[in-house]
Amino acid sequence: MEGLFITVEGPDGAGKTSVINELIPRLKKIATKNIVTTREPGGSPIAEKIRGLVLDKKNTDMDQRTEALLYAASRRQHLVEIIEPALVSGTTVVCDRFVDSSLAYQGAGRKIGMKEVAQLNLFATNGRTPDLTLYLDVDAETGLSRIQNHRSMEVNRLDVESLEFHQRVRHGYIQLLEQYPQRIKKIDAKADLDHVVEDCLQVIQKYVGDKL
Repeated sequence: MEGLFITVEGPDGAGKTSVINELIPRLKKIATKNIVTTREPGGSPIAEKIRGLVLDKKNTDMDQRTEALLYAASRRQHLVEIIEPALVSGTTVVCDRFVDSSLAYQGAGRKIGMKEVAQLNLFATNGRTPDLTLYLDVDAETGLSRIQNHRSMEVNRLDVESLEFHQRVRHGYIQLLEQYPQRIKKIDAKADLDHVVEDCLQVIQKYVGDKL
């Protein structure tokens, strides 16, 4: 039986990495299958090189469609090298970001069109869709404040975009939440970390617990 594919999404500053780090040990206590974690952009050697290129703050002249294409290329490599083999082997995959990020950031944030970016990623992923997506929701003002206060050493090219850009990104996520309510489940990421992690665990158990 194929493994379970769970993605974690959210605007910058939602706390995805911290949540995943706390969530995985709790998941492993109740899971019957192996669990691997990975991230996008990146996750495999070639994809990580593309990550470095697309997030480098020096690349201010990067065209918006070039950016979307690079994310899709990184995703394709990551998928064929890491995600697909793991799923085929029956392993549960928890991924920090996937296609929804491109739809929100490039489609809505860059205003090049969510439908257009979806078509690009449909080609890149051959239609691979997560079984469940945890959407960590936080308003743009709170997210950017968290980045400035806690992630000053890891700020990337997207983090330094305008407040309006990040507001469009969040709006894009809300659109996806409304479009795919069966797959995407909203988590209030403004709560304290332990509360957010517990909410994520409960959602996983409720919707895909029998596949863990």
